[in-house]
Amino acid sequence: MAGLFESTGGGGAAIALDEWEASILRSLEVQLLELIGPGPGGEGGDPLAALFAEGPTEAPADPVLARFFPDAYGDPGKPADGEAAAASGEFRRFTELDLRARKRDDALFVVRALDGLGGDGVLKLGTPDCPRWLGALNDLRLALGVRLEVTEDDEEGLYELPDGDERKPLVMAYLWLGALQESLLEAMFD
Repeated sequence: MAGLFESTGGGGAAIALDEWEASILRSLEVQLLELIGPGPGGEGGDPLAALFAEGPTEAPADPVLARFFPDAYGDPGKPADGEAAAASGEFRRFTELDLRARKRDDALFVVRALDGLGGDGVLKLGTPDCPRWLGALNDLRLALGVRLEVTEDDEEGLYELPDGDERKPLVMAYLWLGALQESLLEAMFD
């Protein structure tokens, strides 16, 4: 393996990660967990309280979270007004907590898998694990893309950043995560 996912057959995948790669991926996932925040009642909170918890009605102020949990109605990228704002708030109230929980669970799943990585550095994912990894990698890449203000028009320019550019480490992580996503998708359907 060359640091990308390879098919293990039947929808499964495997990847060889060196200690440095695993550490970077784990660190990024932990940062994402911190951004998403704990569930209702905190980590390991009361499951009954979580069942009856209502989510927020306002869009998150953080641009990454706003991208993760956009308004359901109105024009994308523009704040909803009037009826669209009310409908978006109502939709968010009933959906955002579940979306956050899924993103949190996927990120935590990746962290736990990385924590259990054996001495050989080979991580094997079964068929049901691959979509969770794919979702977690997508969330990381989306978060970095928002922080870097990447658009479809300027993604090519990321390959040409000078070494002294302070964004270069994040850009390298963004591009690496894209390669991981692509290789995982190929492995899943190979």
